[in-house]
Amino acid sequence: MFNALKSALSRFVDIVAKAPLTEKKLEDILWDFKLMLLESDVAVEVAEQICDQLTQRLVGTLVKRFGGEKEALARQALYETLLDVLKAGGAVSIDEVLREKKAQKEPLVAVFVGINGTGKTTSLAKLAHYILKRGYSVVLACSDTYRAGAIEQLEYHAKRLGVRMIKRPYGSDPASVAYDAVEYAKARGISAVLVDTAGRMETNKNLMEEMRKIARVARSDLTIFVGDLLTGNDAVEQAREFSKYVDLSGSILTKADADTRGGAAISVAYVTKKPILFLGTGPRYEDLVEFVPEEFVKRLLST
Repeated sequence: MFNALKSALSRFVDIVAKAPLTEKKLEDILWDFKLMLLESDVAVEVAEQICDQLTQRLVGTLVKRFGGEKEALARQALYETLLDVLKAGGAVSIDEVLREKKAQKEPLVAVFVGINGTGKTTSLAKLAHYILKRGYSVVLACSDTYRAGAIEQLEYHAKRLGVRMIKRPYGSDPASVAYDAVEYAKARGISAVLVDTAGRMETNKNLMEEMRKIARVARSDLTIFVGDLLTGNDAVEQAREFSKYVDLSGSILTKADADTRGGAAISVAYVTKKPILFLGTGPRYEDLVEFVPEEFVKRLLST
């Protein structure tokens, strides 16, 4: 997982540790490092931000050090820099939001958005499982009233999870389905409403406006972007465009177990200025890993 990015980080530490450094030498090393980051699917603006922060952290301290101390300083500078990038949008805890909504006697409403084929419906089902395991109740809403088989797909997950699903016939107003689900949850004291929406290309303004309407009508507490890490920088651009239409709360990034590059995960967090909530790491409901930036960066820098 994320082999290319791990390799780039490791290579940077090795070069810094062994090179007789001057400010000019460090500049050359960071130029090469930026190219390695780009090859690892880190977006250009994010690679530049990482290198700028490393320059600020290392110039004036690292160039005066020698031996193993340089390696430790380089590794610490990378750790702090990557954490800053990943934490650019703060943090959101699903567990805390659930507790807050429970205290308010209101359901948590989460709307899932993204393009076709990224795993929105599966990620929604995984989050439903996550919430159920914590003792809360869930209702699903199928606001994808266009894609053939969408209702049946979500219904399959609802039956497996043992929860109710709110639906309407294909062609119905998707926002009204979300509204009905929220009202259903309020009337029955259900803890969470998870709203599935139709996949839409970020270039289709009409469908993006419809997505905005769904989030508004449902009064979503969380609007979650679902992106496929295997699409690399495409996922970054999708997240950027979706964030222009709705106030994203965070992202779930799928297929992390198959992503050999890793740069997109860092880039999505920085570009949207919103946290990564979970990584999808497999097909099972249990394969949804809560994203903890500190642990993530430590794994990237581990040897």
